Order: sequence, then structure tokens, then C-alpha cells
Amino acid sequence: MGSRFDITIVAKDSLEAEQNIDGVIAEITRIEYLISDWKPNTQISEVNQNAGIRPVKVDKEVFELTKRAIHFSEITNGSFDISFAAMDRIWKFDGSMTSMPSAEAIKKSVEKVGYKNIVLDSVQSTIFLKLKGMKIGFGALGEGYATDKCRDMMLAKGINAGIVNGSGDMSTWGKQPNGKNWNIGITNPFHPDTLLAIVPLGQEAVTTSGSYEKFVVFDGKRYSHIINPATGYPATGLCSVTVFGPNAETANGLSTSLMVLGKTAGLNLLNQFPGYSCLMITDDGKVVKSKNLKNKKIKWNRLKSVPTK
Repeated sequence: MGSRFDITIVAKDSLEAEQNIDGVIAEITRIEYLISDWKPNTQISEVNQNAGIRPVKVDKEVFELTKRAIHFSEITNGSFDISFAAMDRIWKFDGSMTSMPSAEAIKKSVEKVGYKNIVLDSVQSTIFLKLKGMKIGFGALGEGYATDKCRDMMLAKGINAGIVNGSGDMSTWGKQPNGKNWNIGITNPFHPDTLLAIVPLGQEAVTTSGSYEKFVVFDGKRYSHIINPATGYPATGLCSVTVFGPNAETANGLSTSLMVLGKTAGLNLLNQFPGYSCLMITDDGKVVKSKNLKNKKIKWNRLKSVPTK
């Protein structure tokens, strides 16, 4: 999936742990070969290759994941959109940009993006993209979905504790061998080598979306590498969003959506998901917590000075 996965298993011995880690790797690989839009022979790649041509039959698993992704698009008015994969990459975050793209170029970059042009047929289990050149991708849900599936598989096998971490999209369950909860560190976005907080987790999920590693600054304003698929403009206002909840797929979609929506609209969206809580860091270094975050026994570190650039 283009991401690093770290797998922790608590088992009766190292052989059982290694065998189950191999099982987790096999499950991640299976999912990748269903939903990757980079590998040419996956079902999603076939859907993309036939955009504007014909519907493509997919497994029920792929169909249902796509259906849930479209629901996220609907409740966020397109701030989350799996058809973002068709967006022209006109924003560069490697230091090469010296000025903002023109408004015309930004508008053109998202002309093939639009979840309303994705047609699902639940009877035939097909996906059809109306426009030639359209693409869908699961970069904002795939890792979370995979970590949830792996956790469920391990629990079904009687593995009662572990962590599956897909580049910060994480599903946890059970406890450490010493009987304590897992401790998850939240990175300080302004000093990524330090932690802002340490959060104890049991059977839970946590995902983080952030712009503190990839962004550009024009006229003193910070533009994130997370692009609003509805407008083509980068998200501004927040540099980090961490979401906690029972399901990493949902938390994954929420953290991405909150980055795009910003503080106020993001908290309004989160209120629709009572089992989920969030921690936001604004571009100017303010810590914003959802009301239900106080239920967690978080150990806080001081947020160090905010850089001007």
C-alpha cells in the first residue's frame, strides 16, 4: 500500500507470534491486491481503466468499502472523496514551488474529481466511473481498513493482544505482557522528534493526519499537502489531527476529513460519531480537543514554540 506496517503480537512463544505476524502480512497483501490503484491488475485498477467505458464487477468486500467511502463523501460535502486519485498534481511539496498555481489551473486540476460520478450497482456488484480519466483510490482509508481486518483475524484466532500499525493508522487490542494498556505517542507537529502526548489504548484505533512534514508557505500562510478534493486548494488552519475510536477505517476517514474541514466544521462532523474523539493542533500551535477526549488518561508534554515557517 506504499506504507510501512509494524506488527506487534503477544503470544505464548516466539514461533506462534512469528506465524501470526506472517498471517497479518498475508492479509495486508491480499487487501493491497484488491484495492491498490498503483498495481495494474487489482480490481480498483480495472475500475479505473474502464472509466467512461463500462461498469466493472468487484468482490463484495471492495464494493462495500467503496460504498462506505462514498457515504463519507456525502456527509462531508465532498471534502472527503475517493475519486481524488484523478486530481492533477499541480501542488509540489518538495521545495520546488516558488508561487501558487493559478486559480484556473487549480480548478482544472479537479475537473475529473467528483464522487457523484461514481455509480454503484448493488445487484450486479459493479462500480462504474462516468467520466473518462476518472480514478478512485483508497489512500485515505486503505491502511485503516487493513489494520481493522488484521485485528479481527487475530482475535478470531485467539491472539488476545497486539498492534497493527499502518504508518500511523493503528488498531490495538488487549494489553501488554505486563498487564498494562498499550501506550501510543502523539507526535509534536512542530518538533517531530518529540511527543506531544502519550495515550493509553486497549481495544481501540487511532489515526493521525498531518501536514507538518509536507507543506508550503506563501505570503505567510501555510498550505498543507492534504488537498480539498472539492476545490483543489490545500487544507489550511490545522497542521495535525488525531482521531481515536473503535474502528481505524472510520478514524482514518475522519482524520483526513477534519484536516480539510478545519476546526469548527470538523468538530461538527465528529459530533455525528459519538464513539470517536479527536485532538487537533492548529497552524498557530493551539491544542483543540473534542469534549469526549477528557475520558482518556492522557499524559501531556508541553507544546514547544511554534515556528513561523
